[in-house]
Amino acid sequence: MTYIIQGKNNQYELVVGCEIHAQVASKSKLFSRADTSFGAKQNSQVSLVDAAMPGMLPTINEECVRQAVKTGLGINAKINLKSIFDRKNYFYPDSPQGYQISQFSDPIVGEGIVEIVLKDGSKKQIRIERIHLEQDAGKSIHDQDPTQTFIDLNRCGVALMEIVSQPDMRTLEEVCEYVKEIRAILRALETSDGDMEKGNLRCDANVSVRIIGETKLGTRCEIKNLNSFRNISRAVEFEAQRQVDLLEDGKKIDQETRLFDTISGETKTMRSKEDAMDYRYFPDPDLPPLVLTQEYVDNIKKSLPELPSARRERYISEFGISEYDAGVLTADIEISQFFEELTKNHEPKLCLTWLTVELFGRMNKIGISFGDLKIDAKKLSGLLDLIKNGEISGKIAKDVLDFMIETGKDASKIVEEKGLKQVSDTSAIEKIIDEILAQNADKVAEYKGGKDKLFGFFVGQTMAKTKGQANPQVVNEILKKKLS
Repeated sequence: MTYIIQGKNNQYELVVGCEIHAQVASKSKLFSRADTSFGAKQNSQVSLVDAAMPGMLPTINEECVRQAVKTGLGINAKINLKSIFDRKNYFYPDSPQGYQISQFSDPIVGEGIVEIVLKDGSKKQIRIERIHLEQDAGKSIHDQDPTQTFIDLNRCGVALMEIVSQPDMRTLEEVCEYVKEIRAILRALETSDGDMEKGNLRCDANVSVRIIGETKLGTRCEIKNLNSFRNISRAVEFEAQRQVDLLEDGKKIDQETRLFDTISGETKTMRSKEDAMDYRYFPDPDLPPLVLTQEYVDNIKKSLPELPSARRERYISEFGISEYDAGVLTADIEISQFFEELTKNHEPKLCLTWLTVELFGRMNKIGISFGDLKIDAKKLSGLLDLIKNGEISGKIAKDVLDFMIETGKDASKIVEEKGLKQVSDTSAIEKIIDEILAQNADKVAEYKGGKDKLFGFFVGQTMAKTKGQANPQVVNEILKKKLS
């Protein structure tokens, strides 16, 4: 499938590759012992190494190495037993060293494959070129003074994994699904929390276009620091159209780095795009080559958890759910764990409905995430218990769920406090039904004359009279008996 951009004279194909920067889950930085906790006071997590004080030498953080190897194994990639750290030379006001310690010719992880599943059920493999370890820069703060810029070095030296794909994506959906799959893998492996709001996962999209049928790649532009799936799609779509418009007007596309303006929906020039030689890479003289043993790699491989792709296949085969639904459930490890907790006591398809339709629907409506949710799987399971035991109807359960999300209370407590317990007393229900039938003698006659659809009218009247608390099964049984 190809995303086609229509020009005045030609049709163009979209070509995209991604560079994903994921913060490594570690308590300290890549080359120092400084803390990496989010939200700390500005410049409170800066070691002498991070500040590039004279004579301070970097020392590799073994946990960051382990996390990079684990990630490489998670995408079926080659782990390089020997890798080298290089200095990438460029001026950055919030990088005191004047260079970034990264990896160039010899990264820690080589080629791999990530398979994505699209909405139509089709699958596509995206080739990974490499994963390399590098240190993050600090942060420039421009909004605290009208004339001055402040520097916060808390992020300076934080470990990043840069996951570089080949230009294998041809549609907006493929780009977003690829980033989602990488994020799901990282979170399942616990090698990065993938929190895009905190900047712990950022995507740089390399976008180019070419006339359909051509094999040569067009000139690419890199869109930096995209931090949501919606903005990734918006930025790529705008950039592709911008490039097509230039080509159709006979103009040349300049290779450059661009930023996406989320308000205007446009990409704007940041700087001309550098090539590798512009950075003057050379091996960092303070860091020896990083040498791993195969035994070290094999031991990490043994500890790998179930990955999203394997979990998807298990859900499809074990629970009989669709590939699309399995993809929704495995998009995030927290969702998977929530779902599996529910299925310990309830039928999987019922759990799927209450999780993805009822709970997700409400979360989307009020704009909250899983992290903001006041109820856990145990509490939702308690609500399903009440339905199963006949204590409340499915309709009332939906109202109870609203209260649960709002208050965080157990379903049973809400039912008790609000007097929502289902009425199963046949004599009480029978009395109400007798009143309804007496008040609607004309409709009773019509029903007995062949208008079977009126049965629903009587059910509705009964449920209304009991404020939805009558047991629907009991209502149906009594009405059938009375109307026969």
